[in-house]
Amino acid sequence: RPASAPARETPRHGLARALSRRGYCSRSQAEVLVRAGRVELNERVVRDPETPTRPQDRIRVDGVAVAAAEAVWILLNKPRGYVTTARDERGRDTVYALIDDAALPWLAPIGRLDKASEGLLLFCNDSAAAARLTAPESHVAKTYHVQVDCLPDDALLARLRAGIEDRGERLAARSVALLRRGEKNAWLEIVLDEGRNRHIRRLLDAHGIAVLRLIRVAIGGLALGDLAKGQWRRLDAAEIAALTAAAG
Repeated sequence: RPASAPARETPRHGLARALSRRGYCSRSQAEVLVRAGRVELNERVVRDPETPTRPQDRIRVDGVAVAAAEAVWILLNKPRGYVTTARDERGRDTVYALIDDAALPWLAPIGRLDKASEGLLLFCNDSAAAARLTAPESHVAKTYHVQVDCLPDDALLARLRAGIEDRGERLAARSVALLRRGEKNAWLEIVLDEGRNRHIRRLLDAHGIAVLRLIRVAIGGLALGDLAKGQWRRLDAAEIAALTAAAG
């Protein structure tokens, strides 16, 4: 008689991570709360942020119950000049100043755009889904419109598609196409299916090309559309389902 399959264990997360997954605050903020003795787990004060939890556990902060939050995803049209972090030690403007809304739970950015980059930036309070969407093996396409300081020919476009090795990393693009050209510069559409730190800027710099503007216009089938710069909107259920399906 064949042995029965072992029961699958419910995954456990540390207390700080559980608070973050419930949409209460960031993981680093949760660690501070736990160490300060402000968090109860099943009616007991716990000071170790890595204390294992289960989905059914009761968690309170300052005596107030923290339930699992409704899944919330938003799309922000990020302007230049903002950094993708909750706090900046150098006092620079952060993207959280643009989504400061009391009706929103704690949301974490899905991937990043550097200070000089613009366009589509996603936030959500589902850390597992966010991790799948940004994982290299998911190969979710990200589309950028990039203004460059040259007039690229077909040979240069082919070299960009072929990619380079830079600091031990392979940098290539799924596709590179010329959108339009002026007298001294041009716009390219570059699609990546995995993102390294400053991927496009490093790829172009290796060919002596300077980036004048870099705008992310789509992630998977989700497009930035006509959302005004600095504005955000919630994703609907169909958009969330399409993104999570694309990430596997």
